Amino acid sequence: MKPSAVVFAYHTLGITGIECLLRADVDIRLIVTHQDNPEENIWFGSVSNLGAKLKIPLIKPNNPNCAEVMEHLIGLNADWFFSFYYRHMLSPDLLAIPPRGAYNLHGSLLPKYRGRAPVNWAVLQGESETGVSLHQMIDKPDAGPLIDQEAVPILPNDTAQDVFLKLIPAADRLLNRCLPLLFDGKIVPRPLDLSMGSYFGSRKPEDGRIDWSQSAWTIHNLIRAVAPPYPGAFFDINGKRFFLLGSYYHDESAIHTGQICLYWESGHFYADCRNNKRFRIKQLDCDGKPLDQIAFRTIAGSDLLFPAFDC
Repeated sequence: MKPSAVVFAYHTLGITGIECLLRADVDIRLIVTHQDNPEENIWFGSVSNLGAKLKIPLIKPNNPNCAEVMEHLIGLNADWFFSFYYRHMLSPDLLAIPPRGAYNLHGSLLPKYRGRAPVNWAVLQGESETGVSLHQMIDKPDAGPLIDQEAVPILPNDTAQDVFLKLIPAADRLLNRCLPLLFDGKIVPRPLDLSMGSYFGSRKPEDGRIDWSQSAWTIHNLIRAVAPPYPGAFFDINGKRFFLLGSYYHDESAIHTGQICLYWESGHFYADCRNNKRFRIKQLDCDGKPLDQIAFRTIAGSDLLFPAFDC
């Protein structure tokens, strides 16, 4: 008899997880997803559309732990529960329903970057590596025993979206490798040493505000961690809001030493930072409009803009 499952899924990684289960000949008896956030830029794939295409029953409860949903899940008699980038917490009572256990795919190399927005946090912290992990679900988020994981590199100029796109094939490799072994009982979960990692919370648009007292590398990491399709890094000066929507860091020395400034040079915007290093700005916007050299000079009054203060 082939294994049966209920799948909690969202985002492109949710699609990848469902496809891997089908490839492993799993009987998916229900997909549980949720509504899109109208304030979010929906740049990723739709689990709802996939469920409709595959004719798999699908629900979108506001609370997956409510009594009505719990009763429905119990009646399905599924062997396994899987969570693939589903954003709601599942209660201990819900996790206790499947006789073969409940498992979650997380976008980091656990126990590092437990919690929300793991890819963005890893880029923000300047990591050179992250990955995906499949683990057992317990009452604490992203803390259950590890089944398997797959690493991907983070290059110095990768954005969070660049890294996320690397996680999709990594998740495919991971699940195709470990699901058959998991179903056959050939994997022994390994406890996570939570002292070797940290828990991170969700990020809000205001968290993209640039602190110009930091180094060029640190500011560059913030910019690429929140670059589009995320809200972007920004600062305010003279009643105007400037967005830096991408950057490139090559360990270059600043041109205007001892100053913090934005300027135009050889067809590009640059930022000189407090540590006398600079980075190139991929796109500079002011109040929602992209700037070129002429527009920048009109706003700044010169080819230099001092966003914070002199060192």
